[in-house]
Amino acid sequence: MFSRRLSWSLSSNRLARLLAEKHQAGTEILDLTESNPTRAGFDYSAQQILPGLNDSRSLVYKPEPLGLRSAREAVARYYARRGQDVPPERLTLTASTSEAYSFLFKLLGNPGDGVLVPRPSYPLFDYLASVESIEADSYSLVYDGTWSVDLETIRQKIGPRTRALLLVHPNNPTGSYVKRAERDALTAICREHGLALIVDEVFSDYPLHEDPGRVPSFVGDAGVLTFVLSGLSKIAALPQMKLAWICTGGPEDLQGEAQQRLEQLGDLFLSVGAPVQHAAGRFLELAPAMQGGIRARLIENDRLLRKALRPESPLEALRTEGGWYAVIRCPDVRSSEEWALALLASDDTLLHPGYLFDFPSEAYLVVSLLADSEIFAKGIDRLSSRVAATVAAI
Repeated sequence: MFSRRLSWSLSSNRLARLLAEKHQAGTEILDLTESNPTRAGFDYSAQQILPGLNDSRSLVYKPEPLGLRSAREAVARYYARRGQDVPPERLTLTASTSEAYSFLFKLLGNPGDGVLVPRPSYPLFDYLASVESIEADSYSLVYDGTWSVDLETIRQKIGPRTRALLLVHPNNPTGSYVKRAERDALTAICREHGLALIVDEVFSDYPLHEDPGRVPSFVGDAGVLTFVLSGLSKIAALPQMKLAWICTGGPEDLQGEAQQRLEQLGDLFLSVGAPVQHAAGRFLELAPAMQGGIRARLIENDRLLRKALRPESPLEALRTEGGWYAVIRCPDVRSSEEWALALLASDDTLLHPGYLFDFPSEAYLVVSLLADSEIFAKGIDRLSSRVAATVAAI
């Protein structure tokens, strides 16, 4: 009766079942996976935020397929503050970046066509591609003291039905930015094979340190047809407001036609609510203050992590350049799932096992740098003690 596109398992994994049991028993959990900024202890001022939603213009239904002009102009001003010129005409508003991916998969692919996505990465792309009848294949990110794109795996994976290459900049969870030399190579590959470039930049405002070798943004790149995604969820730490966008760039003829077709898609769904569009300018103006507090938390937790995992530790904190996550390499005497289960069962501490992010080997754990710093430090201490005791007992 139901579509094969939704034929995913409906059962919970072992970690989710154990967590549910802990919650039911009233156990206090140190949650090192918290990535919801509205639950991470940051100050949200109702006096500053809520007036943006109290706009009488929201009482009038005025559908615009690409999004209200005033909201697109607000996004353009956000980019202008970053030193980037983005005409409002090249912006398409969506309710989320997930919906933006849905638009782009519809735009670029027919059923059975494919896109290339990074591995490891956030566990979302396979599902989004599946519901659009698109095949998602992976290319590798490799680590040798810093993360980089394995260009050879991209060349090997491109087939006659590949339509787009997807980048996350910086990647989630590796925290790695695309470097300028990589950008040039990727652009050349896309140009050679007629691929579009989809770049998710939702975390781009959160570098942990400066690096002149990284690409500031793919906005404005004109070498190939390019779609840059971002939104309020991370930029303004307002995931509940549901406003994201696609910025279209590339050769003039291609980006022009793409934007016309995105307008047609937008006209079919008209998904973004008027209140958040009218409030977009205010929310983006408030963003720098919120980002400052978040960035301070990220930097502090990254420092705590590296202080706790000294060179003599059996654990290794992999280099993180930006974003909200960090990756920890554990001894492979256990799988990542087994480490995560042991930490939750014995130490009431929750971390993500690496398999959730499609790490190709064992054993990796992923932690959120957004967590409260006191909780974060306690959780990392419990992780260190558990791993040290396990290794010593072998």
